[in-house]
Amino acid sequence: MFSNSKVNIADDERLIAQQHAHPVRTAVRFPIQLDLRLQTPQGEVKATTENISASGLLFLTDRFLDPDTKIEFTLAMPAAVLGADADVVVNCLGRVVRSERNGSYIRAAAVIDEYFFKAQTL
Repeated sequence: MFSNSKVNIADDERLIAQQHAHPVRTAVRFPIQLDLRLQTPQGEVKATTENISASGLLFLTDRFLDPDTKIEFTLAMPAAVLGADADVVVNCLGRVVRSERNGSYIRAAAVIDEYFFKAQTL
């Protein structure tokens, strides 16, 4: 059973960034495509992930999102990816760190500042 728990990873990432002159990837990335509905101050944005880690995600969308745009979204991480018995639902709060046009779509990266595991009973 998962409890409602909150994790703040931004402080750890800031400490690591201060100790290194170059950006450091702090988490393993999972190459997984999931449909997302991002909630932004400008409204809902549909997206598809390219990869996900504990600290961020790379996604494709048709709308340009400015850096520092606040986003909120829910992920249902497949059990097979996590080695779990059931999918894990995670509510995430984050912000866009970059967006770039790539042909007919936008590729954007976001950092996850906080995430909450949704309560589930087994």
